[in-house]
Amino acid sequence: MTDIHTLYAITHSLYSGRARSYLIKNNIPFRELSTGHESFKAQVLPKGKLPTIPTLVTPQGEVIRDGAAIIEHFEAASGRPCRPPGPRQQIISALFDVIGTDGLLRPAMHYRWNFPAENMDFLHYHFLYSQRDTDSKEAKTAHMMDRMRHAGVAFGVSDDNKELVEELYMELLSALDKHFTALPYLLGWKPCVGDFGLLAPMYAHLGRDPKPLRIMQQQAIRTYRWVERMNQPGQDVPEFFTAGTDYLADDEVPETLLSVLRVLAEDFVPETVAAAARINHWLTENQPAPGASASRPLGLGEMAEFTLRGHTVKALAQPYRFYLLQRVQGIYASLEESDKAGVDGMLASCGMSGILSSKLDRQLGRSDNLEVWL
Repeated sequence: MTDIHTLYAITHSLYSGRARSYLIKNNIPFRELSTGHESFKAQVLPKGKLPTIPTLVTPQGEVIRDGAAIIEHFEAASGRPCRPPGPRQQIISALFDVIGTDGLLRPAMHYRWNFPAENMDFLHYHFLYSQRDTDSKEAKTAHMMDRMRHAGVAFGVSDDNKELVEELYMELLSALDKHFTALPYLLGWKPCVGDFGLLAPMYAHLGRDPKPLRIMQQQAIRTYRWVERMNQPGQDVPEFFTAGTDYLADDEVPETLLSVLRVLAEDFVPETVAAAARINHWLTENQPAPGASASRPLGLGEMAEFTLRGHTVKALAQPYRFYLLQRVQGIYASLEESDKAGVDGMLASCGMSGILSSKLDRQLGRSDNLEVWL
């Protein structure tokens, strides 16, 4: 039996980049196949349950669907090499995992789909060659691209707030670039789980599609280098002449990273609060049975509404955000009171306090490759 894992993914997939980077950085041998490969539908999908990517097949034949589950599989089996030791850093790492995976969908979708002159040929190529090789390949490509284009609206991008989405994203790039001036990764000299989460939108959409790629390369060079670095084996820090090897000492969270979180908090926190209220209303109305699927997306059209810099934003309220946010809240709940006080002060300083109290009335778990209601 070979020791090589198989990752079913697509280069232009937001969620695939997170898992792929983890495998690369942790020296885990793998081969990558598209979901258009015949083996995906015939052998993998029955065990994966949903046709989503990334999906991993281990050398033993175990099928693991979803990037969070793939990373957790390896972290749990290898002593959690990508979890910082200190409580403040652990909270920050888990928080960036949520933000990257579910909190930056608006700029990711806007910069992909609202600039057709710059992006369309590039996107068509990638969507076309991710399809199975059939006579209906072109028609399926058009259908998939149209479906994903409209998903941007569901995630809260509208004609009224496009300029706001761009404004916030440029502020984020500026803050990230200042942070990556002194450090190659979020919390020091090696990636944490939060780096992989943040990479999800920052690579496949914002760091590859022609329009946002040009913006990043021209206006946030150090952030672009981080994107490159996250897809290279080894540390990849030749521009740092006195590089360290570990996370920052003494549980330090640098001020530059707190500045990044201040930008992110402006829409992430009110959206999370609004989404929790909408989903809790849905739970009261529907009372899903324990074990019922809660996998992304909700599929019920539940939209969260919140105000951002004078604009009303409506975005799909997804349980998956809270499946990941439970991890942040779980880390916090396990801390000593003295450590909680340190975390409280840190989150308050960057406007993120609301993430600890924004909870669903039902916990989420995972069973048979699906997120489920407990």
